[in-house]
Amino acid sequence: MKTLRLKNNLQQFVDEIDKISGINLRDCYQCGKCSAGCPMVMQMDYPPSKLIRHIQLGEREQVLTSSTIWVCVSCLTCSTRCPKDVEIAGLMDVCRELSIKEGLATREQRKIQQFHKSFLETIRSNGRLYEVMLIAKYKLRALALFQDVAKTPKMLLTGKLKLLPHKIENVEAINKIFEECDK
Repeated sequence: MKTLRLKNNLQQFVDEIDKISGINLRDCYQCGKCSAGCPMVMQMDYPPSKLIRHIQLGEREQVLTSSTIWVCVSCLTCSTRCPKDVEIAGLMDVCRELSIKEGLATREQRKIQQFHKSFLETIRSNGRLYEVMLIAKYKLRALALFQDVAKTPKMLLTGKLKLLPHKIENVEAINKIFEECDK
């Protein structure tokens, strides 16, 4: 079977995504099972299968400005349904990173990334989620420190927020996982 090659600048995007993600996008033959199972597809501008098609065609800006990469909640439904084992959720992560790196993400889209970073930092330092730290880190990054502050007393009184963190016994094991991921 003959493989079609795109023009160099279009092919570069496909090769870049392949290299960063380790995902061979040429395996996707557009069966649409990923899109059919996606619980967030109604909120996306393109279903996952169409986003992959845009990548296959080298349409960089269309992909990196798409709301699809930001709406994806990484539930892995798409990846588990794919008959060719294309890791679509991982692909969304790569596209989000490239979008931020190239300054194509909107302010609201960057807030999603800021939330993810804050969440992971909290897990890294406590071994589990500590909501007060998550909220403080996220609100600082998003420059919205006083947003929702009026809800805090009620959440503390009802036990929804704990003032002190509850660390797991072996936080070092969690840190080793993060160190492996950082390599």
